[in-house]
Amino acid sequence: MKVLVTGTAGFVGSHVARKLLARGDEVIGVDNLNDYYDVGLKRARLARVQAYPGYTHVHADLADRAAIEKAFATHKPERVVNLAAQAGVRYAATNPHVYVSSNVTGFLHVLEGCRQHAVQHLVFASTSSVYGANRDLPFSEHRPAEHPLTLYAATKKANEQMAHSYAHLYGVPATGLRFFTVYGPWGRPDMALFLFTKAILAGEPIRVFNEGRHKRSFTYIDDIVEGVVCALDTVPGKDAAWDATHPDPATSGVAPYRLYNIGNEHPVELLRYIEVLEQCLGRKATMEMLPLQAGDVPETEADVSSLVEAVGYRPKVSVEQGIAAFVAWYREYYKV
Repeated sequence: MKVLVTGTAGFVGSHVARKLLARGDEVIGVDNLNDYYDVGLKRARLARVQAYPGYTHVHADLADRAAIEKAFATHKPERVVNLAAQAGVRYAATNPHVYVSSNVTGFLHVLEGCRQHAVQHLVFASTSSVYGANRDLPFSEHRPAEHPLTLYAATKKANEQMAHSYAHLYGVPATGLRFFTVYGPWGRPDMALFLFTKAILAGEPIRVFNEGRHKRSFTYIDDIVEGVVCALDTVPGKDAAWDATHPDPATSGVAPYRLYNIGNEHPVELLRYIEVLEQCLGRKATMEMLPLQAGDVPETEADVSSLVEAVGYRPKVSVEQGIAAFVAWYREYYKV
């Protein structure tokens, strides 16, 4: 297939692009290589993608309407995977306009491209952060998620609703994937595992919020990628069993639309996560214990039964395996 993937210099996007290229798909990648974090790391990821002959790169910002219209018109992708977004939950507190520009306006441009060029299927990244104040664990996409606690989560919730409207109005099949705490090689420097590894190796203290007691469905990058590709190959239709008097948020009777959680089903306490990292690094961490941050939640747990039923795949890599792989990559990449 010819697949347009946004965010191909990003963490998840670069891995997904390589997976598609390795199986023989043609990939048109879109990324603006912004400086939210180390551009050198982004360029290194992109170089790995550009090593494949089936890759074509478009340097553009999703918020640039003309550039995205041109990308769709020039390359005419059959399917689209939207993974580009302004990342980082806390950055929104000081730069809210960037999030709306990239995650809302940018996503609108992607939706318009899909509509104008009859794209067969749009898969887009959402986030477990949309569950916000919900404490009904494990989190299920079949239950309401109406109380996001951050602007980042709110923009992703908006993406879900925008995609449904386009699926209904214009018949653009759309699948949203709520990612749960992704980690692994080539990850983002603003994420906990990256920050902790860098600090421990430098002999510096690490900041541990909620005194390390919160739990997360930490999900290894390869598991996320496999789920994204399986979802891309599974085009949704309207749900004949959908009941408008008891509407299921994850499906639709009026649109070819689905939402799925994608995450590890076995939450791990942050202190255990740090313990595994210490073992892999062969060093102990000096921990600065701090209270829970505003906008953060004490626990996430993914119910992925619907993903398993739909595409026959569930995340399975343990944190012991995943952290070891990250540390091996980190030491090699940074020569430490």
